[in-house]
Amino acid sequence: MVQGSTKSIAAFPAHQAPGREMVRAGQSLLDRIGNTPLLRFDRLTAPLPGVTLLGKAEWYNPGGSVKDRAAANIVAEGRRNGKFTPGKILLDATSGNTGIAYAMLGAAEGFPVTLCMPTNVSVERKKILQAYGANILYTDPGEGSDGAIRMARELAAKHPDLYFYADQYSNDANWQAHYHGTANEIWQQTEGRITHFVAMLGTSGTFMGTTRRLKELNPAIRCISLQPDSSFHGIEGAKHMASAIVPKIYDPTLADENLEIATEDAYEMARRMGRDCGLLLGISAAAGVFAGLKVAEQFQLRKEQQAVIVTILCDSGDKYLSERFWTEG
Repeated sequence: MVQGSTKSIAAFPAHQAPGREMVRAGQSLLDRIGNTPLLRFDRLTAPLPGVTLLGKAEWYNPGGSVKDRAAANIVAEGRRNGKFTPGKILLDATSGNTGIAYAMLGAAEGFPVTLCMPTNVSVERKKILQAYGANILYTDPGEGSDGAIRMARELAAKHPDLYFYADQYSNDANWQAHYHGTANEIWQQTEGRITHFVAMLGTSGTFMGTTRRLKELNPAIRCISLQPDSSFHGIEGAKHMASAIVPKIYDPTLADENLEIATEDAYEMARRMGRDCGLLLGISAAAGVFAGLKVAEQFQLRKEQQAVIVTILCDSGDKYLSERFWTEG
């Protein structure tokens, strides 16, 4: 099975100074977004014959998460449709990763970024955003991402000429990034053999876009959405739809099934992946692996022949190392 690859950057020969032709062999920041590898978890599926579990390693994106895809497309579309004109400040609400992607792009392309974000996001995310020079407006942690959304909406309404309100929760460019990119990569990397797609809901863009395209390629693929099992949870970036501001881009009819994930199960899987598989995953990524195994077990109970289950590993564990759960299990 093809496992995918990242684009390689050509190295300059030691004996030759890089001239104009040599520079063309390199990559821009945007070139490095996408084409992330699929990782196999054969050790996890050893007791489950006929099951292949794969995770799309989105930390290979330059900003370290799946959100680079949506952020880059939102910025590009804002430029194309004339809403994001020179001199405007990019404004959005974020739980961290999309903000990091915006801040990275802003630093690289020379536009200012203002982000509304709950104060309880991980220390690492705050430091990364500060390193990129983003302006951060913190919101009540008890309100989660909804509080950040409300603040961003108020600012955008008060100062329409100052801000380009990217509005990742309502912007079709979010899910379209995955429709045109993520889904097609998964299809090619699995050689069309994917049978199940599993992903956490936050803005819902990753699940919406990837599911729409995969269903076009093969309507038999089962697409399973994930969300926390309660409104009070510790899965950063994830939304409990029943109690949250529902993103406008979210369509609940697309999922063949929705699974609710307990924070403790996500934490335990993150610990297990580090200690047993040598892989540090973010909390929502670990939740995706946990759910993928649940789907695999259900598949085995039905005694079906083969399953190729793909989940999205939204980011790595390096943004969560200050969290206590690593040593509590």
